[in-house]
Amino acid sequence: MVRGGDERRVPAGDPELGRAVSLAQQGDEGAFETAYRIVHPGLLGYLRGLVGADAEDVASDAWLQIARDLRRFRGDGAGFRGWTATIARHRALDHLRKQKRSPRTSLLEETALDLPGRADTVEAALESLSTRWALAQIAALPPDQAEAVLLRAVVGLDGPAAARVLGKRPGAVRTAAHRGLRRLSERLTAAGRARDATGTARRTSKDEV
Repeated sequence: MVRGGDERRVPAGDPELGRAVSLAQQGDEGAFETAYRIVHPGLLGYLRGLVGADAEDVASDAWLQIARDLRRFRGDGAGFRGWTATIARHRALDHLRKQKRSPRTSLLEETALDLPGRADTVEAALESLSTRWALAQIAALPPDQAEAVLLRAVVGLDGPAAARVLGKRPGAVRTAAHRGLRRLSERLTAAGRARDATGTARRTSKDEV
């Protein structure tokens, strides 16, 4: 579906999420747990990009506010993702102000996992953005690109929703996400070539023995 020239990839859990949120607003604790299960992984990945190792603590603060203000939320599953991301971002910025730090969008100190195969597409890599390797690659992007990619690919927001979270124009966020994904594509291709070259060198060395 295209809105204003922006193609939106709807997360598979959005219809279920919308139903869960509606029931949770009526006091269904099980439904709230379902909403949490759907949203939390992406939200935590986003917060890891902003505050690093403090992400769990910030996420806990965010969910306390989400639970407290849930009855005031108006919208569908996709809207809930954006609403929770906005709350999480505010809690992250509050945390960073207390720590007197800037948003890190950096996980480079974490141990990288195995590189994905060269045949993998960027979209396939982004489907598993919980991996330290993928998050580290995003963290190495310029901050505006990193946060745009995190909101689009990790949280699952469309361009306008990500723009509302960041307080920017949709076009600016769309451009930042596009540039970030292009850089990731280039790095993924380069990493695949390097791994192929290393594998070829090892095989040649064994054949010569």
